[in-house]
Amino acid sequence: MEAKAIAKYVRTSSMKMGIVLDLIRGKNVNEAFAILQYTSKNAAEVITKVLKSAVANAENNLNLDVSRLYVNNAYACQGPTLKRFRPRAQGRAYRIKKRSSHVTITVTERL
Repeated sequence: MEAKAIAKYVRTSSMKMGIVLDLIRGKNVNEAFAILQYTSKNAAEVITKVLKSAVANAENNLNLDVSRLYVNNAYACQGPTLKRFRPRAQGRAYRIKKRSSHVTITVTERL
C-alpha cells in the first residue's frame, strides 16, 4: 500500500524541484523532514507541504504506521509555462519563460 500526494501548478521549475527531491528520495519520512527543514532552497517549503499531505493520507486513509514510512517515489513533472515579454534596447522584446511544475510524492511502509 502506498499513499500519494500531488501539488500542481507550483511556480518553480521542475529542475529546481528535482534538486531538492533527489535529497529525500528513499529516505525515512522523519529523516526527510529534517533534511527539508535545513535545505535553503525555496522548493523545500512546497515539498514539505506535499510530504506532510502524503503522510496524512497514509495515516488517515490507509491506516499505515507513520514511524515505518519512507519516501518511495518523488518527482516533479513540467507544468504549463507562462510566456512574458521584456522590453530591450532599440525596440526589441525578449521572451521570458515563467515555468511551473507538478510535484508528486509517494510514501510506503518499510517491511
